[in-house]
Amino acid sequence: MLTIGPGAAHLWYVFCDSARDEALLEAYHRLMAPDEAAQQARFLFAENRHEYLLTRALVRTVLSKYADVAPEAWSFVRNEFGRPQIAGPPGVPPIRFNLSNTRGLIACLVALDRDVGVDVEDTERASGAVDIAERFFSPGEVRALRALPPERQRARFFEYWTLKESYIKARGMGLAIPLDQFSFHLDDGPAIGISFDPRLGDDRSAWQFALYQPSARHTMAAAIRSGGGPPLSIELRETVPLRDGG
Repeated sequence: MLTIGPGAAHLWYVFCDSARDEALLEAYHRLMAPDEAAQQARFLFAENRHEYLLTRALVRTVLSKYADVAPEAWSFVRNEFGRPQIAGPPGVPPIRFNLSNTRGLIACLVALDRDVGVDVEDTERASGAVDIAERFFSPGEVRALRALPPERQRARFFEYWTLKESYIKARGMGLAIPLDQFSFHLDDGPAIGISFDPRLGDDRSAWQFALYQPSARHTMAAAIRSGGGPPLSIELRETVPLRDGG
């Protein structure tokens, strides 16, 4: 069992290729609820089925590190915007979590009783970075992106994108929050800054953000509602569900 205090968050991640053992995969299947198994079977491509299976195994085994609950015993509900949260069993600690997956990587961010969001992206996927930014980012972000040398623009695009996704996921509203109504500031100091359009009604001092590069091809961002207090300590933990002791 692990403990997680109010001043900490744990960011777990697993590389998809590290979990290919048939015995492990069979064990992951046994953890899923019937609706999850049905959802997995709907994916057309084997790699998507593998990502989904590993995502469900990751969240179930990670949560069981903090509570005396078998991984298969967790149940989940989604809010009106689709964000999953713990529904049971009763009496567990007030753990909050968020999940993200991309080609080759899956992440799960956990903390106690506060909003969290995580996003991971495969930076090798095809994308027209600046074109997408001009459609969805704030004017200030687009200007900052265009001010960079062309060879740095793609990496910066994915930093903006993962940060934006992590924030809207932490808010639990997804794309109901327009991406151009908040701006990240990555060149103003060591801390990642954010500013909001007044229509969002949010307070920049209530949030903290972090960026990571867990592999040469992946960018990962975390968003945590710290509430204006001291920043939380974010601990990264690479794992393979059930193989690494949980």
